[in-house]
Amino acid sequence: MSIPEVPSVPESQDLRGLARGLRQLFEIAARTLTDESGPSALALRVTEHLGCELTAVVPVTERFPSWEHVNIQRGVDAYLAAHRSDAWFGVSGLGHRPREDMLSLINMPSPFGGLRPGAASYGIAAVGPDRSAEVVMFGLVTSTAPDGTPVVIGIRNESQFGSPFCNLEVLAADQRTATATRDEIGHLMRAHDVFRGQVLSFTVSEHHGNELVSFLPRPAVTAKDVVLPAGTLEHIEQHIIGVADWSQELLSAGQHLKRGLLLHGPPGTGKTHTVRYLTGRLADCTVILLTGLSIRFIDQAAALARRLQPSVVVLEDVDLVALDRDYSPGGQPLLFSLLEAMDGIGTDADVTFVLTTNRADLLEVALADRPGRIDLAVEIPRPDAQCRERLLRVYARDLVLDADLGEVVTGTEGVTASFIKEMIRRTVLVSLRAGERPPVLRDSHFTEVLAEMNGERHALTRSLLGSGTGTGPEEYAERGPAARPAPVRHRRRY
Repeated sequence: MSIPEVPSVPESQDLRGLARGLRQLFEIAARTLTDESGPSALALRVTEHLGCELTAVVPVTERFPSWEHVNIQRGVDAYLAAHRSDAWFGVSGLGHRPREDMLSLINMPSPFGGLRPGAASYGIAAVGPDRSAEVVMFGLVTSTAPDGTPVVIGIRNESQFGSPFCNLEVLAADQRTATATRDEIGHLMRAHDVFRGQVLSFTVSEHHGNELVSFLPRPAVTAKDVVLPAGTLEHIEQHIIGVADWSQELLSAGQHLKRGLLLHGPPGTGKTHTVRYLTGRLADCTVILLTGLSIRFIDQAAALARRLQPSVVVLEDVDLVALDRDYSPGGQPLLFSLLEAMDGIGTDADVTFVLTTNRADLLEVALADRPGRIDLAVEIPRPDAQCRERLLRVYARDLVLDADLGEVVTGTEGVTASFIKEMIRRTVLVSLRAGERPPVLRDSHFTEVLAEMNGERHALTRSLLGSGTGTGPEEYAERGPAARPAPVRHRRRY
């Protein structure tokens, strides 16, 4: 019995030839079907409105980051409110065609692609920290240009297919008409910008690593909540808010508005809390927060800040990217982006850069010393005795207090605001465990908590709270001098 031969695998060259032949066959079939059936229902809807053949339609497209989608929708809605328009419609049988523009989809042959007018698709986009609005994900609408000429306006969000972009497309019988319509929508986008006056944060989405803008609630921090050495907060306010109050007069006198503030000091002393106060104080100002990995978006943040001025760009822990070149051979790419963004914003812009750092000594000299980048550097030190008492009263203001604050102040020498805040929390827990309802802050509770927090086991905890040494007299913490741990020195972060 003979064994049938196994057919040999075709050569790759033969397979390519077969593929080319099949492609030509499909193209011929598509042209034939198009000639027989004529334009699709979708194409007819567009061309009948524009009053021209499909081959004469001109598309004008502008591509935006996906986080601008809500502003595109606002601009288009405002435009349609001022011009004649019909209902939004979509494309039925579209399928997955992420790289096709509107005109290509409309031009697709009807029997071959099966595309016809259908329902537009919608989604939800944030317009504030706790508000959202409906947006068109993919859709077209017939309208008129500023001069009354017919146009078709389309919105397509590509992020659902992987690309972090959103397209605004205008179809018209000539380019000038389409461009004029797009420009008017762009003007309305800026006039109705949802980001203006908001607190924003650039983040990275896990979905395709998209660049996103999140809305944050504006902090409600009063001047009484900010405990700094006498005159420090007033000095900061005068530099940041005082310039804004005299912006027009300064410009008339030929003076620049752009300014930079550097808040430096040990961790936990209140730099971020001061920034939160400024954010709440500047209620009509747009605030853009960059921290950690999001500092990579400094170029986008700077452009947004100039667009939405008066504005503030906050860069927290800037020493993580702005190390002196002596400590980072070759420099830091993010450092160069930061310097260029601060220089490129323009001296006439009412934009403030607020930088915080735990290591001012490691900052790039060009960043820290050059006027126009940083105009004011303010140290936020560890609180002295007077500030520690104020902090204790701030953090314990809603609690029952039965303790000698003078003793607690003495026992917390050298600590930070973060240390005191955590100490209050732990003291409340001690009181609750003792069965006190409501909790009462007693001398014995403070003694127990300070003994624990100053113990050798908690050296790292003290360092993380910004307090690197043992604190307080031994009699208050009920331990001898030998029990006090050696100072924990901060290591340089390279």
